[in-house]
Amino acid sequence: MGNLQNDLIIRAAKGLKVERTPVWVMRQAGRVLAPYRAVRQQAGNFINLVKTPELAAEVTIQPVDILGVDAAILFSDILVVPEAMGLPYTMDEGRGPWFENTIRSEKDLLQLSSAPVTDHLAYVTDAIGLIKRDLNGRVPLIGFAGAPWTIFCYMVEGRGSKTFSLSRAMLQRDPNLAHDLLSRIADATIQYLKAQVEAGVDMLQLFDSWAGILNSEVYNVFIMPYMHRICEAMKDTVPLTVFAKGAFFSLKELSDLRCNTIGLDWHTSASWARQVVGEDKTLQGNLDPAVLYGSFEQIKTQTHAMLDAFGEQRHIANLGHGVYPDIDAEHLKCFIESVKEYQYKLDQ
Repeated sequence: MGNLQNDLIIRAAKGLKVERTPVWVMRQAGRVLAPYRAVRQQAGNFINLVKTPELAAEVTIQPVDILGVDAAILFSDILVVPEAMGLPYTMDEGRGPWFENTIRSEKDLLQLSSAPVTDHLAYVTDAIGLIKRDLNGRVPLIGFAGAPWTIFCYMVEGRGSKTFSLSRAMLQRDPNLAHDLLSRIADATIQYLKAQVEAGVDMLQLFDSWAGILNSEVYNVFIMPYMHRICEAMKDTVPLTVFAKGAFFSLKELSDLRCNTIGLDWHTSASWARQVVGEDKTLQGNLDPAVLYGSFEQIKTQTHAMLDAFGEQRHIANLGHGVYPDIDAEHLKCFIESVKEYQYKLDQ
């Protein structure tokens, strides 16, 4: 754990005793913070912000200073991996990410770059170096990547979707092509995560944002082998969290991965998850982000109820998904302070 002044989240992930539940928030560096919006404006657009190490470092650290979270998470984007594989993207404020080229055939697959993705991602590792320097050991830094299925969806569809029907169709119509693409994504993801560890991140999280659009059979047959490959490759590095949104149907299979922590969305109860996962893994989550629209008293009450459900140990407090961009920053801060207050009371 090095020279970290606050190593609560590392200890919680490893199952070591903690004095209180650590807390951080997915998308904590984002539009809810006015200083972030100022830096975003300075960058000109989202992709410039991601690719400018000094600015990415600045917005990564903002939540530590403003919100008092127990970890920083690298400000980047999951789509830097497909771009490094040979599919550049743009980010439109109205419609989200857009890929001009997609993978729909074997011919498309052959157009992908064979070079290591790390050849194109120095701006990420440079940002990590700056963040670690400026954090100066105050809290750990979490690195991350998108899981193979989520990246696959964007590479096949070329954009976000409510159904990702083109991606799901490929699993049915051309499973060999699907496995080939998923395998390439998994290998690229391993390269990327290892580069982040080498650059200095203290933890990692694998985001499978679109896991919930599959059923258990499809997820377990097509996706879990690549989740296992990544987790096996990273098992001797730093603590790893797997967050597969909506994949409650495969929670048992996810719990068999060589990771430290399983992230839960807000649809999954703490008691059921603990029963399925067992005692050997830490659970992360899982307050409904919509709770933050409520009053300070409502936020405090529901946060404390969540902490009651998870218990004092082997839990990392978080939302059940990323914080919504129109949430009041003071309400987000109330959530974080409610976690800390709860544990403070327990210790008296």
